[in-house]
Amino acid sequence: MDQADRMRVFLRVAELSSFTAAASSLGMPKASVSTAVQQLETELGTRLLHRTTRRVSLTQDGQVFRERARDLLADLDDLTGL
Repeated sequence: MDQADRMRVFLRVAELSSFTAAASSLGMPKASVSTAVQQLETELGTRLLHRTTRRVSLTQDGQVFRERARDLLADLDDLTGL
């Protein structure tokens, strides 16, 4: 999984506020979703999500990254669609 794929996974988790729901939506094991987000956080050197046993919410860095990642992936999709 490349960084763009990890961004897409993160965006789905952020959208659904749930690793389990994101995994189901993406057709991936929950462990793979969790690993993808953890790898992205490691690459960026910051936490993107607050995790509790009941919910997932964005950190301040996560909120900023979500907006930038959406724009970046939209541009990437436009470029690859040429």
